[in-house]
Amino acid sequence: MPSRDTERIAVVGGGPGGLYAAALLKRLRPGREITVWERNAPEDTFGFGVVLSDETLGGIEHADPVVYAALSDAFVRWDTIDVVHRGTTQTSGGHGFAALERRTLLRILHERCASLGVRLRFRTEAPPTAELAACHDLVVAADGVHSATREAHARHFRPTVTHHRNRYIWLAADFAFDSFRFEIAETRHGVMQLHAYPFARPSPGDPGASTVIVEMRDEVWRAAGLDTCGTAESAERCAEVFAKALGGRPLRSNKSSWLTFATVTNQRWSHGRTVLLGDAAHTAHFSIGSGTKLAVEDALALAACLEEQPGLSAALAAYEAERRPVVLSTQRAAAASLRWFEELPQYAHQPPRRFAFNLLTRSRRVTHDNLRLRDPGFTAAVEEEFGCPPGTPPMFTPLRLRGLELRNRIVVSPMDMYSADADGVPGDFHLVHLGARALGGAGLVMTEMVCVSPEGRITLGCTGLWTDEQADAWTKITRFVHDTAPGAAIGVQLGHSGRKGSTRRMWEGIDEPLEDGNWPVVAASPLPYAHGVSQVPQALDRGGMDAVRDRFTEAARRAARCGFDLLELHCAHGYLLSGFLSPLTNRRTDAYGGSVENRLRFPLEVFDAVRAAWPRERPMTVRISATDWSHGGTSDEDALAVARAFAAHGADAIDVSTGQVVPEERPEYGRSYQTPYADRIRNVLGVPVIAVGAISSWDDVNSLLLAGRADLCALARPHLHDPHWTLHAAAAQCYTGPGAPWPLPYRAGSRPPPTGRTDAPKPRLTLD
Repeated sequence: MPSRDTERIAVVGGGPGGLYAAALLKRLRPGREITVWERNAPEDTFGFGVVLSDETLGGIEHADPVVYAALSDAFVRWDTIDVVHRGTTQTSGGHGFAALERRTLLRILHERCASLGVRLRFRTEAPPTAELAACHDLVVAADGVHSATREAHARHFRPTVTHHRNRYIWLAADFAFDSFRFEIAETRHGVMQLHAYPFARPSPGDPGASTVIVEMRDEVWRAAGLDTCGTAESAERCAEVFAKALGGRPLRSNKSSWLTFATVTNQRWSHGRTVLLGDAAHTAHFSIGSGTKLAVEDALALAACLEEQPGLSAALAAYEAERRPVVLSTQRAAAASLRWFEELPQYAHQPPRRFAFNLLTRSRRVTHDNLRLRDPGFTAAVEEEFGCPPGTPPMFTPLRLRGLELRNRIVVSPMDMYSADADGVPGDFHLVHLGARALGGAGLVMTEMVCVSPEGRITLGCTGLWTDEQADAWTKITRFVHDTAPGAAIGVQLGHSGRKGSTRRMWEGIDEPLEDGNWPVVAASPLPYAHGVSQVPQALDRGGMDAVRDRFTEAARRAARCGFDLLELHCAHGYLLSGFLSPLTNRRTDAYGGSVENRLRFPLEVFDAVRAAWPRERPMTVRISATDWSHGGTSDEDALAVARAFAAHGADAIDVSTGQVVPEERPEYGRSYQTPYADRIRNVLGVPVIAVGAISSWDDVNSLLLAGRADLCALARPHLHDPHWTLHAAAAQCYTGPGAPWPLPYRAGSRPPPTGRTDAPKPRLTLD
């Protein structure tokens, strides 16, 4: 039964979230005594327009038809997005937006609260939360991003507030744009961007109104002198920059100032009788229009949980359990969008359609498949510009690297199997494992890290290429792939374990030393991988480096004779060459340590030797860790320097991974979480890249390729789940072309087998 211990409720903050929570809670139980404290006047507000989604409106309609009807009458609706860049406008339709003036939204909520009997105390600072909690059954803290409630009880809520690098200002134009408009201005000071959307519809004698947000990097803001401008002058300067978009009309402010966005998170959303709601609990970047939406949805969930749960404690726990996953998902999308706009200058070179597609898919909530449904004409034009043959999804568009043409853009990522015999010889397991994935349609199948010497192994189950017996076994595998899966390519990844070697197999104790029989390990510096667990490696001297380099060269020659189509040099994940690259693992004081140029010296020596031994017509790639996910590790600039150097020495693509360099890493896991690092290298340096890291759907692959964030996509776990992942992706997209041919013996399985009927006769009559 519903909670009955929330009869007196205090709401701190009279924004949309707080007001709507008050209205809902009062409507559900008219006997409640509810007071809203708002320090500003009723007519005061910041910003201009508010965007709400159809999903949010559906919840409002169900919970309070009166508020829904008033909002519907006030909404401006549109479904197109215009992206203006370098004098061209790309228009994409089918998006569906609804916006209204923030003042109108607040007026509707004020009137609804007043009609229900909620006490609204304007121009009044709320008493301290502890004081309110002493005389109220529930305190709803909806006091915004700078929440005094949150800060007063920080040790309970445990907030984190992260400020970001871009500056932005909220302004308005006194006319209605006819779409959501993004415009890029490349000024002499740097790139500036405009986000604009209508919030008041035109009427006779009234041109309507639009929200206009101008955003740029902090260094651009300072170079343009905007850091010394007042509000009025800032509005004038912004209107000058975007004069064409505005038709020469001015911009106006409303208590506007230049801000940096703050992402707010809290480890807990409630403390005793106090609960956080809206921006006090969480924020999401304005570029996905989610702040008011999240606050209103919080109010809906809080009201529902208070009705459904038997007590306040259970209700607040249920509220947080329901809302936290939704908020985290939104914050991940918002973070991706925020980063995209922070890194916008790196995309300025892109052709207009690709740039527009990139912008539209920046948060990953809009994808290639989704956009194809919304606006098939626009998406088809982007595909044509990309080079997709007619009827061919982007992932099945071929790619040439030197003399190798890959039939599609899917790579089976290198995955250590730890299943070789004690002499490092691959066996039937490897034949079946790699052969199955080649038959499964991938354009390129990569081996696990193949070790160049016995002492360069991670475990006793790792494969190698230091003997002819090993080479013979690999030849059997490459021959099977070429003969049985025509068109599939197979690549070898060569590496040396460095300080991470001489350990047990993953399922026996990852990174733990052998119980006995450990061999000595080497590294750039004498630093163990896990202090107190791993053995201390010997720092390589010049003779040791020469010996390692020669081992790589010998393995490369064997790999060429085995018939591998591509060779990848493993310089990631904390193994030997990666250990030279990271400042966390390279503490040398000679010519091979210190600056990134020095740290690159030995990996480049190995690369040059391998490239000279590897057939000229066959491509060679390098896998790097573009961040160590640890303070003081590889920086963005370091990653660019490393990629630039390998490309200058002849690498045909950079395989951009991250982490696994130090055990104390803190990765930011999530969907496609490593792709921004590949994206940056590709678009800053113009170097082909392989993107990796939690890419799981064919829709994500198509989106990344079309947006110009990657040239190839490497997938690991999806290929463990389904060796025929690529063929099934083709079937799901109704594609039957040369990019994904079904092996003749499997062709009968190219359609899903029939299943039993799951539909049932519909009732003929509906009775009350």
